[in-house]
Amino acid sequence: MTTVVYHNSDCGTSRNVVEIIRLSGREPVIIEYLKSGWTRPQLLGLFAVAGITPRDALRIKKSPAEELGLTDSKIDNEKLIDAMIANPILVNRPIVCTPKGVRLCRPSEKVLEILEDSDVGNLLKDGN
Repeated sequence: MTTVVYHNSDCGTSRNVVEIIRLSGREPVIIEYLKSGWTRPQLLGLFAVAGITPRDALRIKKSPAEELGLTDSKIDNEKLIDAMIANPILVNRPIVCTPKGVRLCRPSEKVLEILEDSDVGNLLKDGN
């Protein structure tokens, strides 16, 4: 079965998740969402299956979320989704899809919850 990672190669956590998946014996399909962007149905589907809200997935650190006024709790989900489509960096990463489910994998060990074989030995985290 396919494992998909919505990935940012500049993110240490995202790189860690890809490595964990590879250690489990799978080669993930990697989608570089900063290049491909997001669609509304894609985000709504991922968030629904992961059981998270757009606010849960909003990346605040190292993103324009604050300057765009998106950290205000009065901003509704529709506006957050619109902003995420316009600025893909606003979606926290990595998001991983496997046959066992979808997770926003922060910290990177959360990916173990949705891998068939989660015995991947000792993990050394990339600190970047």
